[in-house]
Amino acid sequence: MPNPTAAMLVIGDEILSGRTRDANMHFLAGQLSNRGIDLAEVRIVSDKHDKIVSSLNALRAEYDHVFTSGGIGPTHDDITADAVAAAFGVNVDIRDDARAILVAHYQRTGLELNAARLRMARIPDGASLIENPVSSAPGFTIGNVHVMAGVPAVFQAMVASVLPLLTSGQPLYSQSLCINRGEGEIAADLSALAADFPELSIGCYPFQRDGAFGANVVVRGQARAQVDAAMVRLSDLFPEAVA
Repeated sequence: MPNPTAAMLVIGDEILSGRTRDANMHFLAGQLSNRGIDLAEVRIVSDKHDKIVSSLNALRAEYDHVFTSGGIGPTHDDITADAVAAAFGVNVDIRDDARAILVAHYQRTGLELNAARLRMARIPDGASLIENPVSSAPGFTIGNVHVMAGVPAVFQAMVASVLPLLTSGQPLYSQSLCINRGEGEIAADLSALAADFPELSIGCYPFQRDGAFGANVVVRGQARAQVDAAMVRLSDLFPEAVA
């Protein structure tokens, strides 16, 4: 059986403006790979309601899972919950169980649960909550969409809450080799290797160090024996390379 597929929708003007560097995609990709869920697409959209709705509808129709990050905080530009509700055609409002989580949190911290913070209890109808052990305000899952915060520590905690609930596939096994030759010099050999191992992913990632060119070649696949065999062939082709 093929692995489940996934996409990620990163939401936020601060990402597109270059003000904030996104770390969540890198984290999610690693976590999904370890569980045998293939991350196939990542989109970044601005804080525009219609853009979020259209992107979300396109992704959730194509992939088994969609993970979103950003836009579920207390400020006016946190519109993800509204956009997700619109995409699914359901109502969104403050929900009692989410409110209770926030009430307990702000009682513990001694801070005021004001109207802005209470916005984080707005959940689309039919959604289930995603636990947030870092700052309490929950994410939510509706259909095949998992809606999470943009703050990396909170996003990571929410991912840890969601992943055990998902059907996993076959994790990818990977090995790499560092070859101190330019891409153009090794391209023909890599093409032949890829043709002989069509079920594997063979990636070539160039670098330049001290004026010299080289490439890290990464071989990935579900079958360990095939990856090992391809690596033996690669090592024979480039005996000077370093694993």
